[in-house]
Amino acid sequence: MPWAETIVQALKDWDTSLIAYVPDISIDRVTSLIDDDPFFHLVSATREEEAIGIAVGSYAVGRNAAVFMQSSGFGNSVNALASLCVPARTPIPLFVNLRGGPGEFNIAQVAMGRTTRPILDLLGLVHFTLESEDRMDQLLDGALKLCHAHRQPVAICLTQMLHGGKLA
Repeated sequence: MPWAETIVQALKDWDTSLIAYVPDISIDRVTSLIDDDPFFHLVSATREEEAIGIAVGSYAVGRNAAVFMQSSGFGNSVNALASLCVPARTPIPLFVNLRGGPGEFNIAQVAMGRTTRPILDLLGLVHFTLESEDRMDQLLDGALKLCHAHRQPVAICLTQMLHGGKLA
């Protein structure tokens, strides 16, 4: 199954029906599939910390949620993660599109692309990196299981090697 469809199926398997995201062309294949599927409610946010707040609110009323964002905006979400999600033990899968890898055309994307995973480590949040479709379904199932069992956000980092990246 192609990567975007695998993500959508994993979200369905874990009854994750509210998806908050900041629009990004690299994840458009996933968000388009989500938008076309009546199982999901897709909410576009203007900033990453807003997407986190939407997802936390959804979880608070009993609806599983996930967040999609780009690594360049991940820094905007750090306070929401550290002061809301972690202490409130909110299980939110974070799908983070990592910029700054092989083939990156925009030098401004490199710093946050390189520091996203170390920041996740400093926050004490588990993260996984997807570089290919190989065994992706198993990794996603395990990551979502860990997220819900541990009641903490878990980040799934999507690389340009997986989705092809952005074009200049």
